[in-house]
Amino acid sequence: MSEPTEPIALNFQDTSIAFASKSDADLRRMHWLFGMMNYPALVDTGTFLVKATLAFPLTKPLTRFIVKETLFKQFCGGEDIEDCRPVIEQLARYGIGTILDYSVEGEKSEEGFEKTTAEVLRTIDFAAGHPAVPFAVFKVTGIAPFGLLEKVSAKASLSATEEAQWVKVQQRVSRICETAYRKGVRIFIDAEETWIQPAIDHLAYEMMKRFNREQAVVYNTYQLYRRDGLQLLKEAFAWAQEQGVYLGAKLVRGAYMEKERERAEEMGYPDPIQPNKQKCDEDYNAALLFCLERLDKIAFCAGTHNEQSCLLLAQAMQEKGIPPQDERIYFAQLYGMSDHISFNLAKAGYRVAKYVPYGPVDAVVPYLIRRAEENTSIKGQSNREYRLVEQEIKRRKKG
Repeated sequence: MSEPTEPIALNFQDTSIAFASKSDADLRRMHWLFGMMNYPALVDTGTFLVKATLAFPLTKPLTRFIVKETLFKQFCGGEDIEDCRPVIEQLARYGIGTILDYSVEGEKSEEGFEKTTAEVLRTIDFAAGHPAVPFAVFKVTGIAPFGLLEKVSAKASLSATEEAQWVKVQQRVSRICETAYRKGVRIFIDAEETWIQPAIDHLAYEMMKRFNREQAVVYNTYQLYRRDGLQLLKEAFAWAQEQGVYLGAKLVRGAYMEKERERAEEMGYPDPIQPNKQKCDEDYNAALLFCLERLDKIAFCAGTHNEQSCLLLAQAMQEKGIPPQDERIYFAQLYGMSDHISFNLAKAGYRVAKYVPYGPVDAVVPYLIRRAEENTSIKGQSNREYRLVEQEIKRRKKG
């Protein structure tokens, strides 16, 4: 009979580790910012004012400055890749990798799609020469028309123009993934809305067939807040086994819940989102263990801000004798959030990376507004950040 495994030595409440990289001024700014996010009415008013004042030349410079010194500084690494270097180097000092995420949204022209593709290729080039950048990432909607992805997902017939567009989309995805493969950089393809996800899945699996023969290079993303998320992951693994390729999987809970439910209600089809948080958590944790049990053929990233899921995975790794530094398992959180998880995991020797969004301030405002709204709407998220920062401020005063 084997010896019982010791409980995992992780303490996510250790704020001295969580905020070791932050100055007292950083903590005061974070304390104020997350304090504001505890009030939904303030966030609603603030986002309305930001959108309104950025539209006027007279008020734009001041609004831009305020956004840059608050939300942008908290949640973004810089305005371009070079601008992100200090953040990359600071995270690396604490054993945390960086995933550069070009977060400019709303491109709708072929020129815009090509520009985004070129920027993603630059992040791959940068990652290839920088050991602190273990992954690159892109959203298919950054390089393809949303409506086209919707039609392809619905298996609707395409016009000659749309067929030509679809060929270009496939060529862009191929260029990105082939460059990543050639340069030895793993790449995440982000998940998006359910009604365009089949087209994204198709692109991801075509790339896996080409580039995941020796190891996982291309990773598809699985949203476990979907009722069918766990089943889709299992089906993907069965498909990978048939094809003789490695499955790359990024596991997330999801980011489009309100939009998904509204559309389902409007269009009269079943709600694709889990009935409650408990079921979502159960499926997410089951997905972690599913991947861990098949580590010889799966490499995966646990993209989560949930403490219990992180503890579960760390404990399961320990019980199976899988070292924290195993290259096939990563934990990931967004930059500016859940430092108590990221920094404590890294201190304990696990592989951790932060998603670090970047782009011109004006262009990443939609992303920043989503971060503010998410922190406000997710129960306890901003309050948890606020409480931990406050705890560290008090600790330093006593120290």
